[in-house]
Amino acid sequence: MNAVLTVARREVITKLTDKAFVIGSLLLTAIIVGLLVVQSIVAGGVRDERLAATPDSVQLANTVAAQSASTSEELRITVVPVADEAAARAAIEADEVDSWLRKDGTGWRLAAKDLPDSQVVSAVDTAVRGPSAVLPESVSGNADGAILAAIMAFAISFLFYISSLVFGYTLANSVVEEKQSRIVEIIATKIPVRALLAGKVLGNTVLAVGQMAMYVGVGLIGLSFTKYSQYLPGLSGPMVWFIVFFLVGFVLLACLWAVAGALASRLEDIQSTGSPLTFLVLAVFFGAALLSGTPMTVMSFVPPFSAVLMPTRLLEGSAAWWEATIALALLVAAAGLVVLVAERLYRRALLQTQGRVSITAAWKAKI
Repeated sequence: MNAVLTVARREVITKLTDKAFVIGSLLLTAIIVGLLVVQSIVAGGVRDERLAATPDSVQLANTVAAQSASTSEELRITVVPVADEAAARAAIEADEVDSWLRKDGTGWRLAAKDLPDSQVVSAVDTAVRGPSAVLPESVSGNADGAILAAIMAFAISFLFYISSLVFGYTLANSVVEEKQSRIVEIIATKIPVRALLAGKVLGNTVLAVGQMAMYVGVGLIGLSFTKYSQYLPGLSGPMVWFIVFFLVGFVLLACLWAVAGALASRLEDIQSTGSPLTFLVLAVFFGAALLSGTPMTVMSFVPPFSAVLMPTRLLEGSAAWWEATIALALLVAAAGLVVLVAERLYRRALLQTQGRVSITAAWKAKI
């Protein structure tokens, strides 16, 4: 364990002192913040909101408009009376109004074509002053927060793709550099080769998960200042699931990237030994972007696709917690199997320096 932690610490320190890595991480963080700031600015200024109200909600709608006029300089609400629910839906679809306030049992709902404005939701909440919250909804037939869910789904698949490639190639290059310089032969006399593999995987996993958690945290904090803020409680759970799935999925891929480095004898060989992994990561990314319906449901249980597809389904609201638990268990099992196979390939290929090693030769090597 001491050897594993020593190698892991070296991997972390080496990466954190790499200017390219630090600048790249800060740049991507700045891009995320910038996009959220632009969204906030675009949504800012004085907003004129046309609020449709059926007869059972006209009184509350007028109260909302009056209170908003007296307490907010950024929001002006104009109440548009409509005859019934059908007229309200038609007005929203025709863009004659922006949102519609309606009674729902003992509570209230605020509907819009896509997402109700967060300021209007807040204004209605203030006017209701009751124990039940005002529920936002979409009249276009999409689930609540469908647009935001789609944006977040693309974001997590893109971040998984980038992290897997960047840290994967870094890990593979680190392995082959030590192999090419023959330093690994000295290291192998001091610590077990499997400890070297575990340390490299652990160090890069800590870096990747830490970086991913930072991006997710910055994104969620930034969203609290946009019109999507009312959907944050619904996003928090799926994003926690994503971090967990990312952790297990990254360990699986990191072991394979370490093997790609061990099979190579020169840095130039990484393009060849790592190309199957590049295609696998690309397949996961495009799977998340293109799959839907039953194919997406099925693939959300298949490792390593489940690392992205199951959190995506949780964001969309099409998966239950028990489905996520099953998918995670399958991903953990697959990662465990990959660790065992990768350890054998890595250990038997690492000290072969005569040239690029095939998977078959590494598996059969007598070491």
